[in-house]
Amino acid sequence: MSKKSNTSKRYTAEFKRDAVALALSSDKTVTEVARDLGVSPEGLRGWVKQAKIDRGEGRLGP
Repeated sequence: MSKKSNTSKRYTAEFKRDAVALALSSDKTVTEVARDLGVSPEGLRGWVKQAKIDRGEGRLGP
């Protein structure tokens, strides 16, 4: 029986910023960019969403 680790990878703010910039400027899908960078697509989507909110481009509520 294998035991799942409760630790997750942590990425620097600089890495996240660069990943978001790449995702927004690339012709590739977020999933493709995430695969290229070795991060989860869900994680990258979350970073993109948060970056848009931080810039006043996203929605805060439902």
